[in-house]
Formats: sequence, structure tokens, C-alpha cells
Amino acid sequence: MGVFDRYAPFVQDFIYAHQWENLRGIQVAAGEAIFDTDDNVLLCASTASGKTEAAFFPILTEFWEDPPHSVGALYIGPTKALINDQFYRLENLCEEAGINVWHWHGDVSSSHKAKLMKNPSGILQITPESLEAMLMRRHAAVAKLFCDLRYVVIDEVHALLRQDRGGQCLCLIERLARAAGVSPRRIGLSATIGDPEAVGAFLATGTGRSTVIPRVKEPPRTWRVSMEHFFMTGPQADEGAPLSAGNTVQADVLAVEVPNGLPGAGPVSPRAVSHEPDRPVARPCEQDCLSAEVVPGPPEAPTDLAPANADPGIGYIFEHTRGHKCLIFSNSREEAEEVCSTLRSYCDATGEPDRFLIHHGNLSAAIRESAEEQMRDDSSDLSIVATSTLELGVDVGRLERAFQIDAPFTVSSFLQRMGRTGRREAPPEMWFVMREEQPEARTLLPETIPWKLLQGIALVQLYREEHWVEPPNLDRLPYSLLCHQTLAILASEGELTPAQLASRVLTLTYFHRVSTDDFRELLRHLLRNDFIEQTEAGGLIVGLAGERVTSSYKFFAVFQENVEYTVRSDSTEIGTLCAPPPPGEKVAIAGRVWVVDEVDHERHLLYVTPVKGKVPAYFGEVAGDVNTHVLERMRRALAEHAAYPYLMPHARARLREARHVAEASHLTEGPLVCLGENDKEQTMWCLLPWLGTYAFLALERLLRIKCAEELGLKAFSSSRPYFITFVMKADEQAFLHVVKDAAERLEDPNDLLYPSEVPYFEKYDELVPESLVRKGFAEGVLDVAGMRERVAQW
Repeated sequence: MGVFDRYAPFVQDFIYAHQWENLRGIQVAAGEAIFDTDDNVLLCASTASGKTEAAFFPILTEFWEDPPHSVGALYIGPTKALINDQFYRLENLCEEAGINVWHWHGDVSSSHKAKLMKNPSGILQITPESLEAMLMRRHAAVAKLFCDLRYVVIDEVHALLRQDRGGQCLCLIERLARAAGVSPRRIGLSATIGDPEAVGAFLATGTGRSTVIPRVKEPPRTWRVSMEHFFMTGPQADEGAPLSAGNTVQADVLAVEVPNGLPGAGPVSPRAVSHEPDRPVARPCEQDCLSAEVVPGPPEAPTDLAPANADPGIGYIFEHTRGHKCLIFSNSREEAEEVCSTLRSYCDATGEPDRFLIHHGNLSAAIRESAEEQMRDDSSDLSIVATSTLELGVDVGRLERAFQIDAPFTVSSFLQRMGRTGRREAPPEMWFVMREEQPEARTLLPETIPWKLLQGIALVQLYREEHWVEPPNLDRLPYSLLCHQTLAILASEGELTPAQLASRVLTLTYFHRVSTDDFRELLRHLLRNDFIEQTEAGGLIVGLAGERVTSSYKFFAVFQENVEYTVRSDSTEIGTLCAPPPPGEKVAIAGRVWVVDEVDHERHLLYVTPVKGKVPAYFGEVAGDVNTHVLERMRRALAEHAAYPYLMPHARARLREARHVAEASHLTEGPLVCLGENDKEQTMWCLLPWLGTYAFLALERLLRIKCAEELGLKAFSSSRPYFITFVMKADEQAFLHVVKDAAERLEDPNDLLYPSEVPYFEKYDELVPESLVRKGFAEGVLDVAGMRERVAQW
């Protein structure tokens, strides 16, 4: 019997109603894995390949045949937007079968939640933070809610592998299973995983099951990629006139065939339905399936009305979104606000209706959901400026193309973002727009290199050439999360003896690297500071200081947050801001400018009125983690003479210019480049280690702490993770000898911390003993091994 024949009748009806001619390869493979085994399952397939249906069709079939006596499947999604989107998709599917679908997060009504509590059944969709809140505040109800839980589906599992949030998710699943006395199977879904075996092992943590990872062979697909570069002022790199909204060139895009359906496969359009369904194969296809040709993009209609002082890069986006439905990705909320505000000002200047929306995590739910709803209208030609909030699988209708401002930090983000386009049989399409200030005559050599352009090239080439995606970092020392889960367990379960608490916490398999001595040190610190207290009977409970922490709704999240002020205009909530300015100043949020009328610091409220103008936005720092393999490919892009056919004229000229500078200065031949003497007749040097963010940071600390005095380093300046400049008394050979010797003699990574430094890195580090914070940073954050390996090569 085939997988389709095993589906419940209402699932088959759904497939017929949507005119599917056959199942996709991933759906066949998932059906066989879920129906025929009792293992966990990791589904790695391209965006829009039907992973959600692949997981839920067999689950719903089981529920149709054998209804669970509680919530039967728990779906964990990384964002509220994704939860809402999947809720409506599943609700339509399950309505006729009488299988309930519930969702639960901060924006869901209390009446909806109350109905679930009275009638636990079907599928519950939830964020990790809301699941934490449920386990803490409704602990007594957990057994009733989940006594027959059979599946936990983790969507966009790669997004939950970043830092402590993925660890929290696994801890929550284990805690829930213990409280309810169940052992559900885990099913992970993702389009961008670099090491499926490692993620499969991570997914299986603590279950006693193995993980099935179906390999599906599908035909190659085509990408459409272009990359253009702009100086924000002055002539462009090819000496043409600056490109503004009224002076555009026709863009070409590169058509690239990519393998579909392999682990880590890039986001590509849905495959054409064939008469013979694809079958899982034992190993991924090894042959090179990539080819490229330049094909012209669709003709654009330039406008005669160029906005005054037009930013050429934003003008390029303005012109090439006209008449198209597009996503414009930015790497920060501040930049998203700036770009959206500028694009809207261009609409005003050209007399066009506003055709730009905005979407990021600091906007109110109403504004985000309104933008999503407007984008779902396929007849519109609106475009939306977004951060990573729309990187995941939220349905915003059929998108023709995506724009990426500068390079994202990871191959994974590049693939996810491009995968938002090209659905319904059209190829995915990504237009990179790289912007930088025009270098001045006195600009130092390394600052004249277009780092973001090189990074964008590296991301595209690594996937084209190697099908490479960043592997997960799953072996950290998560002391911040350890503290959080200790307080959460005490808050939910009440008084526990020290032995009981240690048993509850240290047996959570995510804490396998934490020793009993480390945990004892944490407990003593929490006792001294009143976060926990000891009863007369010797038990442990949450203390007064701990209650202040655990009673806040912000405790449920383990990712770092800034103190946020809710922004209101009259009775409408606009979003949130950090560090608000005083009354009379202007702020930018939701793609518009507002004047601050009043700041209520006690209630964290900001009252504003809309005005015309343009100001920068600020939501807090955004960090990017770039892998060493990306930096190495950037070096190759600078050193080689290969042409990349997706580069547009300005970008080709800028790369040619950078390669000429690199060749003349021997920038890629060795780690150290002499920049000449400064005003005080001291020699200035530039170090280019081509290391990822945390290996670079380890090297930076090695130089400052272990080498600076011997080498006479001064004027030390770091542009992480690209280069370091400094003035030095020693020569090149002495530098290399001293640094290599220091790296070899480094026995303890803790030696790379300054004597009084306490490097708070995660949200609850401030509650952790300083000794553990230092140890966690040195042994779990700094990539000392990667740094040593590179220095040994010099």
C-alpha cells in the first residue's frame, strides 16, 4: 500500500481538492518514516516543498483512526507570526475531520486558551516562551493536557539551534514529558541544515530513540541571483553616474541550477508534479548539478521624477520594486526603519501612492498582522521591508523577488530569505544591494576593501560550489540557561530538596557538560543572593529576589532583551523602542517619523504624534556570527581572478578595483600587511586572520593579553571579524614568532579573559557566579581551537 492510500479519507480529499497529481518526494519519505517506524524524524527539504503537510498528514491519519485523549501533537514554532500562519493552514485541513487545532502565545485570547484547558485535544501550536509559561503557571494541569501526547513537531528547527533558545526548547520537551508521563516522538522540519546527522542527534537528545533523516533526490532547480554595489555618494565604481530613482540601469539576474531536496538544500521553487513520485535514497546525490547563465531580467519603467538627494542603492530598490510584489530584507531593525522611511519619501517625491510596508519584532502585533494580510493579496504590488521575522515560513502570498541589503551573516539566512520567493513554479529570485561610503583619500588600506560585497559573494559561492551551510554549535556550557531552568523548575514544582532539584535539572540532557560541582556553586550563589532560599526542613524554594525575576512575563524568554518602551499614538499601539529620547525629540518606527510628546518611565510608555521628516531608529545592538569558512571564501574571492556572472556593472568594477588593491599590497598572501609609518614615525600594521567571529575574538584577546607588551602593540583597533590594525615596535617575523609561541603555550582558555572581566553574554549571566560566567565564555563561546589552528599555519 502506498503512502497516499494509507492517509485518512479527509486527507485524501484535501489533496484532491488542491489538485495535487501526486505526492512530493519529501511527503512520501516522511510518510514511510512516520508510519513504519517509532523513531524521531528530521525532514530536510527546500522551502515550499510541503514539509509541514509531510509531517502532519500521517499524524492526522493516526488521530483519525485512534483519537488521542489529550493534546496529541505539540507544534513548536519560533515566532508568533509562523504560529498564526500554520494555525490557519492546519485549521482548514482539520475542520471537517473534527480534529481540534489550538494556538497559544501572548497574542492569543484568554477565551481560546480556556477552551483548550477544558477540552485538551488535537494539535496545540505554541512558542517555546509560551510553553515555559504553561509549565510554570499551569503545572498542575500539564498531566491532564498532555497525558496522551504522541508527537512534538519542531518547525524551522535550525532557528531554535541558536544559542540558549534551542537548549530551552529541548529542556521544555523533557520537562513536559516527565510531568505528563509520556514519551512523544520528535519531528524536526527545516530547509537549511548544514549537518543533518548532528541535528538529528540533537533532536533525539534524551528520548532513547534514533532519528530517521530521509534523503530525497529531486531534479535540479534554477535560482535567479543578481548582486549590485553602490557608493552612497559620488560616482560609482565603474565611473558611471550615480544611480538614483530617476536614473536606473536594466538589471540582469543569474540563472543557477541547484540540487533540490538534499540536506541543507537551498530554498527553491516547488518542483513540477511528475507521474512517478520521487523516492527516498540512501545518500544525497553527489554529482555537480550547478550550471549558470546570465539571463535578462524583466524590463523596468524608469520614472522621470528623481527624489532629491536620492540614495542610489535605495533608488535602485525603489525602481525595481515598482509593479512587483517584493520582500526587502535588512540585517537590523534600525536599517529596516531607515530604508522603509526613505522608500516612502521617494513615493511622496514621485507622486506615487505609498507601496511599502514594514515588519520586524518591535512592531505591534496589529501592525505586523496587517502587513502580512495585505501581502497575501496576490493582486497587489506592495513590497515589505523586513528583518528575520519574515525569514521563516510565514505565508505572505506569492512573492516575485527578494532584495537583500548588504550581505546576511550566514548561508542559512541567505537560503531562507531567497526561499521566500519563487513559489508556485517560478524560480526563486534574490537581488543583493551592497552599499558603502565612498572611501576618502586618507582611508586606511583595509577600510577600502568592500567587505560586505565579498561576504555576499562568499555566501553564494559556498552553496553553489559545496552545498555548504553552517553547522550547528551544540556543545556549549549554558550556565545562563542552567540558572533559568533551575528557577523555572522551583517556581513550577515548589519546594524540592537539593538532591531532588539536582536530579530534576542535571538529568536534562542539554546540561551534559555541567558538573555537580558547577551546579553546587550555582546553588550557593543563588542562596547568598536570595534568588532561592532554604526552608526549616532543608528544602529549597524560590526566594524574594527570585520571585521578582520569575513573576515577570519576560522570564519565559531566554534570549537577550533590552528594556522596551511601548510606543502609542492616541490609543493605537505602534510598537516598542529601547532608550527613548526626551519629549520634543523625534523617533522612527513603523516606517514613519513621530515626535515624542511624553515619556512615562514608570510604566515604560512613550506617547507620540506623527510628523514629517527622517531620523534614525534605535532598537538595541544586533550581533552577527560569521563562520570561518565564509571568511576563507572571502579571501579566495579577493585573490582569484574568477568572474561571477551574477555581479552587475558597479559590483564587477568594485570587485576588480578591490582585487587590484589586494594584489598590489599582497593583502591575501600573508596575515600581516605593513600600512607604513604614522605621524610619530611608528610602523602601522594590518592583521587579516580570515577567521570567523569567535575565533577572531580569541585571537584579538591573545594579542591584547599575551602579546601586546612583548611586541609593543599600540593604537589597537579591531574591525571584527575582518581585520585588526595596530602600531608595533617589532617586525613581521618577530610578530609571527611571538603570536605562534603564545598560542602554543596557552593551556587554559580562561587566560584570555582580563583579570576583573565578567563577560555577560547570555540573558541570565548576571544571576550566575562570576567564576562560571568566565568559564562559560572562555570554554563555550571563544573558538580557541579555531584560532590555534590558524595561527599554527602562519
